[in-house]
Amino acid sequence: MLKLLKGLNCYAPKQIGMNDILICGKRIERIRPEIGLKESEYVQVYDCRGMLAFPGMIDQHVHILGGGGERGLPSRIAEIGADDILNAGVTTLVGLLGADSCTRNLESLYAKAKALEAEGLTTYIYSGAYSVPPVTLTGSVVRDLAFIDKVIGVGEVAVSDHRSSHAGLEQMIQLAAETHIGGLVGGKAGVLHLHIGDGKRGLLPVLQMLENSDLPKEEFVPTHLNRNRELFQQAVEYCKAGGRVDLTSGETEGLAVPDAVSRLAAAGAGLSRVTVSSDSNGSIPSGGIGKISTLWDDIIRCITEKQIDPETAFSLVTQNVAELLRLFPRKGTLREGSDADIVITGRDYKLTKLFCSGQLMKEF
Repeated sequence: MLKLLKGLNCYAPKQIGMNDILICGKRIERIRPEIGLKESEYVQVYDCRGMLAFPGMIDQHVHILGGGGERGLPSRIAEIGADDILNAGVTTLVGLLGADSCTRNLESLYAKAKALEAEGLTTYIYSGAYSVPPVTLTGSVVRDLAFIDKVIGVGEVAVSDHRSSHAGLEQMIQLAAETHIGGLVGGKAGVLHLHIGDGKRGLLPVLQMLENSDLPKEEFVPTHLNRNRELFQQAVEYCKAGGRVDLTSGETEGLAVPDAVSRLAAAGAGLSRVTVSSDSNGSIPSGGIGKISTLWDDIIRCITEKQIDPETAFSLVTQNVAELLRLFPRKGTLREGSDADIVITGRDYKLTKLFCSGQLMKEF
């Protein structure tokens, strides 16, 4: 059965104008101003006139098993459900462990990722957790990346945080090198996804790893960089120097994502190196639980409150993420041959339909 979406104003995420989108199986077959197919037993037509189309969002930081909590075993956070993910306009996500790699483990993380995949989502995971040496599935970071289909990097490894392992520079460089080699062998991104805490060293551990090794800067993905103003200022300079910057949605104590993105743009930082993730179902130290819904909310607030154009705002959760995870152009874009992960909204940016790999998963 072919699916034909008629009359959409398409953002790929670059705006490409009014188009019809033809879906065949899991992929986008055609994007043209007019596709002259009629409703039949072989073609299902959706009238989308007056609506907008964007690539499905990619969330590279989700505690799909739930976080360990900050107040002992009773505070462990619940697993995320597929409905919560879909309701946020997310079609692809990366699951990870955090501070708790004791009552949570990589085997369960992998199983949960497979379960979400069975419900229509595209899922990946990171090996490791806060701790160094990292927890792995095979006993080796390189082997995890080479042989485990869903493993695309290592994370979230904690630095500048009282909950980190306080690993030395050489130990961190060795971990980064193993992640890099594993990515090369496995043909994957091989990113080192780094939790940056509120500690006094801030981004210094990342800068030291780069200064004292020959590892590529694009391997390092420091996250939570809008958690306080001092760290964010470091992030601005790091981004201007060519580094990747990942912001956390739903931030209330540091800088909210719309403010952070606006300031990065004003400072002349390259927004193509900026991404946003949710930290969903993770524990917030000051209390509360990260929610995946904040990802959509913050992207729309970038547009409506900070007048950031939709192309740029949606790039932060689509093409930019797909490129750093080496999923582009299969993910993070609307183009012929890409996966049919499509978010459809009204002109007010309210979700109306969501397609994952060609399947209509939600109508809102």
